[in-house]
Amino acid sequence: MSTTAPTGASNPTVIGAAAEPATGTARAEAATARVTALIAELRELLDPATTAARIDPVGLGGAVREAVRQVITHPRSALKVGLGWGGDAARATVASAARAVGGTKEGPADLPAKDKRYSDPAWQGNAWYYLCRQQHALFAARLSELAAGTELSPVARRKVDFVVGQLVEATSPVNWPASNPALLKKALETGGQSLVRGLANMLRDVVQNRGLPRQTTPGQFVVGKDLAATPGRVVYRNRLIELIQYEAQTDEVHEVPLLMSPPWINKYYIMDLAPGKSLVEWAVQHGHTVFMISYRNPDSALRDLTMSDYLREGPVAALDVVQEITGAPKVNVAGLCLGGTMSAATAAWLAQKGEDRINSLTLMNTLLDFTGPGMLGVFVDEATVDRLEKVMKRDGYLPAEKMKTTFDMLRSTDLMWNYVVNNWLLGEPPAAFDMLSWNSDSTRMPAAMQTEYLRTCYVENQFAEGKLELAGERLDVADVTQDAYVICAERDHIAPWKSVYKGAAKLGGTVRFVLSNSGHIAGVVNPPSEKSRHWFGESADLPANADDWRDDAGEHRASWWEDWTPWIAERAGAMRTSPAIGGTTHPVLGDAPGSYVTG
Repeated sequence: MSTTAPTGASNPTVIGAAAEPATGTARAEAATARVTALIAELRELLDPATTAARIDPVGLGGAVREAVRQVITHPRSALKVGLGWGGDAARATVASAARAVGGTKEGPADLPAKDKRYSDPAWQGNAWYYLCRQQHALFAARLSELAAGTELSPVARRKVDFVVGQLVEATSPVNWPASNPALLKKALETGGQSLVRGLANMLRDVVQNRGLPRQTTPGQFVVGKDLAATPGRVVYRNRLIELIQYEAQTDEVHEVPLLMSPPWINKYYIMDLAPGKSLVEWAVQHGHTVFMISYRNPDSALRDLTMSDYLREGPVAALDVVQEITGAPKVNVAGLCLGGTMSAATAAWLAQKGEDRINSLTLMNTLLDFTGPGMLGVFVDEATVDRLEKVMKRDGYLPAEKMKTTFDMLRSTDLMWNYVVNNWLLGEPPAAFDMLSWNSDSTRMPAAMQTEYLRTCYVENQFAEGKLELAGERLDVADVTQDAYVICAERDHIAPWKSVYKGAAKLGGTVRFVLSNSGHIAGVVNPPSEKSRHWFGESADLPANADDWRDDAGEHRASWWEDWTPWIAERAGAMRTSPAIGGTTHPVLGDAPGSYVTG
């Protein structure tokens, strides 16, 4: 296969180089074409449906209106909730007044005992802060009760519950100056300097960060130095991917190479985060010849790329190169999240073509059955996908910041309001955290691929039902007959572990299913630690119910990396001399991490 340079890399645009039409008729036609294009663009911008999609791409407003209509038409339940709230609020005020004069009377709200946001003794000892917390807890409980009492469609129910959750988090007294004791303490300790710094941070974020608090300080981590630092070389490039081959770090390596397939929703280096926290480094140090797909950050020129393009120009193209460089008849493949879904789709696609090229699959936090999308269900119904399609029509892609905001809202307490308090109220810079630096390095999504992915997988669940068609083949999860190591995380809010299990149970081969005690990202960045633990079970026929599997699963107090190491070694063949990096057909194009990751 030949290598190609990034689109536009060797032909830079020269401003003003285009020739003007030579004749009056040609100039008139060109002017008419420009006016026509401008009118079309204005029509699109002024189209009510497009405007509504840009203002409310998720359709939260419609769901809230549906809930309000239910409340209005059934006022008795709303009145009951209101009266209960009023009575509880009065009792909370009495309890706080008693505390103001030295009493210890408890208020009516049921307060969580382990919420670290309220660890300051002032939340119990100071009457004002105690009242603020009580009233917020009562508001949250009654608002949830009111919403739960409405009869809504399943789609509207998910959206209303999401809105309620966002309101509850936003109104927490921790997030506001008058009701957070830490702000006053910090201001006294710093002589008011924290207030000045906090205001400066807020104004900066309003101007530079779309009004959202920064999670990281730019420049704290450098890609290629602090992150994505495992030594390697780029050995292949097409318009969509670069392929990195990592340097061997052992005297001999396994004969079956390992191809890593990351999601293209974020940059690949979550799998090569930092020395000591890199799955790539771990695999290389355990004798594997590792290759990594690095996806290009698409722009308008790639607006028409489809999932079929991602399959052919991503994993399939990478497999070709890996086999040509190493001479291996088969390759082990490890995929993460969407990259795992595409890895399984690739295995099914190759099976339909009669090609036995994948030796084993490792699937990390990967959905194959999308009937239980968890919190992401708010964003993936048919009406929302239609709105998203309108939003992306003009630029041809979903902007990176919209993707990041979507995922941040799913964990707004940790990824948004935590930084409002730290950066704006306390005037502190965000702590250096490599995973959040990666999280902030978001990517765009091509319009055609994004809508196709959401419709075929989330809305219609085609892969699990044997109806997904990619690159001329009809795919079914059951066609994936390779041994599979499926790892998921019990606190994963993007790929809920029971949903991952449901898809894994439909695979056609023997599955080692492993559940770790972490979340979506920490479930990947999981080096050995004394806090690590995981549950495991292996079978060609997993129990139909995830809870039944959990009841019978064995437990190890170790990282899943330590469990995966002997599993993948058994499927990696004998030891051999390390293959050369690249070769005549695939010469080295540059050092890792390559050029696409910084695009």
